Amino acid sequence: MFKSVTFYTDKLKALKRFYGNVLELNIVEATNEKFTVQIGESSIVFKQSNRNAFYHFAINIPGNQFSMMKDWIQNRIILNRENGRNEVYFRSFDADSMYFEDPAGNVIELIGRRKKDLFGDLSVASFLNISEVSITTPNVALVGEELQDFGIPLFGSSNIVPDELNFLGKGDTFIVLVPPGRRWYFSKKISETHPLEIIFKDERKIHINEEGEISYFNEG
Repeated sequence: MFKSVTFYTDKLKALKRFYGNVLELNIVEATNEKFTVQIGESSIVFKQSNRNAFYHFAINIPGNQFSMMKDWIQNRIILNRENGRNEVYFRSFDADSMYFEDPAGNVIELIGRRKKDLFGDLSVASFLNISEVSITTPNVALVGEELQDFGIPLFGSSNIVPDELNFLGKGDTFIVLVPPGRRWYFSKKISETHPLEIIFKDERKIHINEEGEISYFNEG
């Protein structure tokens, strides 16, 4: 679903070092104002800003490489914990997850899809694609309805729940719609509204502003 996602940060240099040197992902474009990280068939752009912004997003990895990836990650950074655990299994998605934070406080989740295998050693190819992108907005119900009108289906429920997490998408890629003030799982971070942009594979675009209002661009 996701071709590219743009986040904003006031810690551009630290993030570039983290994604390039610590996670060893490919930095495919870099200037003084932004850089782009390739995540399999999708990409993340970090843009310089005065905002002390943070987001939650997830990356799909092969289910059969989850343990190898966990060992590899723990040699570089400390995984977040929830109730003493540093991983969790989600039955509804048939997937295992681990969580950590980058230097800007972004809450990153690696999701091992048990029905998706990649054989061989760990490599940059083990980061398959962007799995989830969070949108934090005080207008959850309205935005949820608009996203469905935009063609992104609601997952696992018949109605948007304004005070809870809402998943919109299908397969293994989702927008996670959430109100401000909710603690992110496996983190002490509390959800905040910050601007971002999403470009979908069909070239349609979504822009979220500082107030959590969304503009839609149907260019597919």
